[in-house]
Amino acid sequence: MELLVVIAIIGVLVGLLLPAVQAAREAARRMSCSNNFKQIGLAIHNYHSAFNQIPTNGTGTKQATSMTDATNQSNRLFLSWLVPVLPYIEQQGLWEQISNPSTEVTRGQTLPGSVNGAWPAMGPCPWQTTYVPWVTQIPAYRCPSDAGAAQGPGQLARANYACSVGDAVDRGNNGGINDYGYFGNQNNRDEDWAVTRARAAQRGFFWNRNKIQFRDVLDGLSNTIAAGEVVTSGGKREINADFVRNITTMLNPNETVLIPARCKEGAHIDPTRPQFYDPSANVSGSLSQAKHARWADARPYYTAFHTILAPNGANCVHDGGDGNHSGVISTAGSRHAGGAHVLIGDGAVKFITDSIDTGNLEASTVGRDSPALPPGSQSPYGVWGALGTRDVKEVVDFEL
Repeated sequence: MELLVVIAIIGVLVGLLLPAVQAAREAARRMSCSNNFKQIGLAIHNYHSAFNQIPTNGTGTKQATSMTDATNQSNRLFLSWLVPVLPYIEQQGLWEQISNPSTEVTRGQTLPGSVNGAWPAMGPCPWQTTYVPWVTQIPAYRCPSDAGAAQGPGQLARANYACSVGDAVDRGNNGGINDYGYFGNQNNRDEDWAVTRARAAQRGFFWNRNKIQFRDVLDGLSNTIAAGEVVTSGGKREINADFVRNITTMLNPNETVLIPARCKEGAHIDPTRPQFYDPSANVSGSLSQAKHARWADARPYYTAFHTILAPNGANCVHDGGDGNHSGVISTAGSRHAGGAHVLIGDGAVKFITDSIDTGNLEASTVGRDSPALPPGSQSPYGVWGALGTRDVKEVVDFEL
């Protein structure tokens, strides 16, 4: 009898202490997550000191018309901002491996014949799973609170930190610059068409495939979000960790006007479990095409986010792909309760709650062509949207 009493008491004590232990562990993980972000922020500033610009998201080697296999013979300017900052986060060895020709391949694989015996300097396109650096997991780019799906052999490595591309989407995948390195619509050198659309909509701290300096951030470094925390997919159809596809109603046929409310709400959200997608929604794709599943890929689907929907909101693509065009909303999020970390332009790391003001999500994004809001408009997406723009000169009544 006495033994049963002792066992019961121990059970009660374990039940009382376990939540406290779990909370202490999460607090430690959250602190580590924040410290990683501070290290990345310092790396951005050191990079700017060295090159008088922030690291470009959408950098690398251009595609050449003479290439027979552009995906392996170049990276087509698809490398993310996380690649050039490697030397500034104590990853010099990995940077040397990327920036020089290499013959190393992942286990059981062989070099493609088109590369003539060695990977090119700066590597192939970032979805090539045979290239060792792209499958190398970098601890500084992962938040310990987010386990995500286990990285299997030959799967691309992930990142929990994404650059801010602002509150609009037009030309967001390439910033108006095509794989050949000039403003145009793929192989069409229509510079006016691409430049004017990109300049109207690319309002974030980062502008894909374009040079940004601190002096371009007219709203002030301390008032502008540079990067945000993101959740990677665990294969559970969570709205903050997975992209839902074929949300065709959120983008017009010309890919110029996007309505965020069509992503936040709709038949793709499970009405009984609003933190998950409906079983009928298209959340298909391999683990290498999951949300933020490629640390080296510059597209918003993988290493960027928008200050449109509040942290831990939905992530949507208007077609069935992985955001290769303008129709994608990538949302910040975390496994921490109630919000996510953001990196401010001055290097500070702040925690933004899920309840931050997002203004009018029925309003269209800013863009060149009507019915989009005209270029230079203040963000329609409240405080969150305003914190994501670099040069609209908005007055933000919010303490960071």
